[in-house]
Amino acid sequence: MDINVGNLPYSATDPDLQELFEQHGKVTSARVILDRMSGRSKGFGFVEMPDQSEGQAAIDALNGADFMQRAIRVNESQPKPAGERRSSGGGGGGFGGGRGGDRGGERRESRW
Repeated sequence: MDINVGNLPYSATDPDLQELFEQHGKVTSARVILDRMSGRSKGFGFVEMPDQSEGQAAIDALNGADFMQRAIRVNESQPKPAGERRSSGGGGGGFGGGRGGDRGGERRESRW
């Protein structure tokens, strides 16, 4: 079962998250999502538990629970709707502005 964990403290680490969920069963993986630029936590993460009933028990026990002085939100991860793709980078858009061309006068050779 894939579990989404929100409202995590920014100081929480993967091992912290794993330890919290292991109280309710076997954990396959636990990861806190980090910002690519700063390397800091984004305040949410994901946990995988192989047993459906243990995963549901963890959700029931931990949703709204205090974890490192924050009330965390815990629920089953939902798959993205078909046709919705994850963007892997910045979009085009914006204003390209002029890209050279004639400015209405003679061209001069740059000496720099």
